[in-house]
Amino acid sequence: MAKNDIMADTDAPWLARFPVTLFTTVMGMSGLTLALVEGERVLDLAHGLSTLSAGVTVAIFVCVSAIYALKTVRYGAAVQAEWNNPVSLAFFPAISISLLLLAAVALPWSHPISLVLWLLGAGLQIILTLAVISSWIGSRAFLHGHLTPAWFVPAVGNVIAPLAGASLGFVEISWFFLSIGLLFWIVLLAMVINRLVFHDPLPERLQPTLVILIAPPAIGFLGWTSLNDGLDPMARILMNCTLFFLLVVGVQIPAIFRLPFSLSFWALSFPLAAATTAALRFSTLSGSVFHLWAGLALLVFLTLTLLVLILKTSASLLRNTAF
Repeated sequence: MAKNDIMADTDAPWLARFPVTLFTTVMGMSGLTLALVEGERVLDLAHGLSTLSAGVTVAIFVCVSAIYALKTVRYGAAVQAEWNNPVSLAFFPAISISLLLLAAVALPWSHPISLVLWLLGAGLQIILTLAVISSWIGSRAFLHGHLTPAWFVPAVGNVIAPLAGASLGFVEISWFFLSIGLLFWIVLLAMVINRLVFHDPLPERLQPTLVILIAPPAIGFLGWTSLNDGLDPMARILMNCTLFFLLVVGVQIPAIFRLPFSLSFWALSFPLAAATTAALRFSTLSGSVFHLWAGLALLVFLTLTLLVLILKTSASLLRNTAF
């Protein structure tokens, strides 16, 4: 069997079909935890829900990491097939992004654990960013149909580093990551919009990845305000870009929700969480009542969305149809 056929072979062992995209579940749950922390702070509540969410996030990360490590050892050809696939290639940095997000999640509870997670995540993030971008501009031939909003993940994911990096004292390194992420957001945004407007529509299973358009400006805002005191024009631009893409994606959400469930629906989780946290952070910095209520409404919607995703994913795993 050819390497590229392994992931598509429904008769292959489930471990061989366990996808790297499942690290987006860790990203989504980490995002929910950070949004809950922000919501609890705004409402002056105890950190009960965020603590519970953090525990679930760590458990999911340990499980997904252990299973994917076992897959790497047992079915290296399947991992190679994912790396060679133009779509799943973009999700490999979700591993390092998960570590960076877990560093931000751990920061209020344990500075040493947050430090270790951030160092591991930052080191792996730059390696995977260089590897993926090198693959993009190397000798491989990519077609316009290979480009999806998921391509934001490898390069623009760098804007996540300042969330914990600034508080841990890595200010200049955080600026380095933020600069890379914002630069590639602009470059890839033009490419993705061109692909969506002038070429074939996204395949049904990839349509949920449209929601990823929200994430770069939202996380960019959080990273920018982590490195700057108060609001400045750039922070306001990033926040308003977040609101605009929320509106753009909001128009598509009803059609997306009518699609059959697949693991690609986890693409909804982290962008919504990023927008929620950004709105709540903006309300704190500006005193905006609109952003406060928008953030709280998004927090409720985000929590319900994550609950549905967990239930549907669990059901598909039990039916052995998830992969």
